[in-house]
Amino acid sequence: MPARRLPRPHRFDVCVAVGGLLGGLLLAAIGLSTRRSDDPITLFDGPWPVLLPLTVMAGCELLRRAAPRTALTVAGVTVTADLATQGSLATVLMFTDVMYAAVLYGPLTSARRIQWITGLLTVAGTLVPFAVWRVPGALLIGVVVGAVAYGPAATGWIVRDHRDAAEAARLRAEQTALLAETDRAQAVTAERARMARELHDMVANHLSAIAIHSTAALSIDDPDTSRRALTVIRENSVEGLVEMRRMIGILRDGSGEREPAAAPTLDGLEALVEGARAGGLDVSLDACHGRVPTPVEFAAYRIVQEALTNALKHACPGRVTVGLVRRGGALDLRVCSPYGHRDGPRAPGSGAGLVGMRERAALLGGTFAAGPEGSRWTVHAVLPLEGESA
Repeated sequence: MPARRLPRPHRFDVCVAVGGLLGGLLLAAIGLSTRRSDDPITLFDGPWPVLLPLTVMAGCELLRRAAPRTALTVAGVTVTADLATQGSLATVLMFTDVMYAAVLYGPLTSARRIQWITGLLTVAGTLVPFAVWRVPGALLIGVVVGAVAYGPAATGWIVRDHRDAAEAARLRAEQTALLAETDRAQAVTAERARMARELHDMVANHLSAIAIHSTAALSIDDPDTSRRALTVIRENSVEGLVEMRRMIGILRDGSGEREPAAAPTLDGLEALVEGARAGGLDVSLDACHGRVPTPVEFAAYRIVQEALTNALKHACPGRVTVGLVRRGGALDLRVCSPYGHRDGPRAPGSGAGLVGMRERAALLGGTFAAGPEGSRWTVHAVLPLEGESA
């Protein structure tokens, strides 16, 4: 099995190692050390024995980020070996940096363990020498151990904690932005669906009447019939153009200078039925609903409008009935038209009307069904009334 290669050192770590090595060489050249040559623990006298620990410690600096635990282990042995020489301040400073990097870049478990170990060494370095020698100066050993070991470890832990907090905040910001983008996309999709329903309901019935009557005018060679058909075509084209301009104005004018168009209400069902009669339908209206909430009123109007449009396009000759009744805390809406084969002109359909009616009922928590019932095609919607119990 091939040997595991160490990661490539970071550029900053190379600069730190080179700087520490050059600084140590300069201190050795001028004869500046941390201990005197007659110190009892100095085994190797002279300025040059410090170069070996200095060089090894500089090598540890190369691994401070790539392999922090390995660097700290070797650095600990090296700084201990440095005690046998006159010592180099550069070696000690590089050891503190390796200790700091081990806590900052190493695994979380190792960082916590280093905190405990350096803390215990600091306490032991303070109490044991004082208990042995009984002189106040012995307390300085603990101070030195704390400054060289525990201080860098504590600093690394503080920096790591702030770094992790900043990373967590960044991740939360990204998640918030992602959720906001998701909400925006959902809102755009919902608005597009709403606009599609409104455009279809406002314009499709006029265009359907135009298509049917223009077909009749072209297929029947009768001046009176053609005149009536052209009259209906003109009325529906004008009304459709007004509705289209109103919708375009709402979409394009975001300054709020235009007055918003009033939402249709159930009071306008009579006019809607009259328009269907003018288009050639035999329609009867039976409405006994009283006062209903505005969203329910708007949805009911649009469902009746689309049902009459479908009857104009597809229904056989016969009576079309429209019924609205308040029943059990809900508005029960039913539009029935003759169902079967139709010989006269028909307008093509895409099914968007049924989808729009179903969506309107679902948005209010109601139910919708459309289909043949015997010889009749029935559109049935139940729209719950807000604030009332079933």
